[in-house]
Amino acid sequence: MSRSKPQTRPAKPEPELRTLASLAPGTSGRVVRIPRDLTGRAERLAALGISAGAAIRVLQTFPGIVFECDQTELAVERAVARAIMVQVADNSSAWEVT
Repeated sequence: MSRSKPQTRPAKPEPELRTLASLAPGTSGRVVRIPRDLTGRAERLAALGISAGAAIRVLQTFPGIVFECDQTELAVERAVARAIMVQVADNSSAWEVT
């Protein structure tokens, strides 16, 4: 009696998570998380519509980080952008910012 090995599906690649500060202009993605800290940064960003699940597109990276979210252009300091974790879209046009 021969036993066949169970077929397994190839593992999906882990989504690429990067900080908003590390993205190049034109890159799109979705916010995955913003760590809460004592400064209230996450709450202030949430009040502007920047929270987990928000679609973003980077517009500029110097001198500050400028990005679009929900038809609004926002500029943040690099230190703030380093706290925003983004799942990069496979194709930068795959997630339209609406």
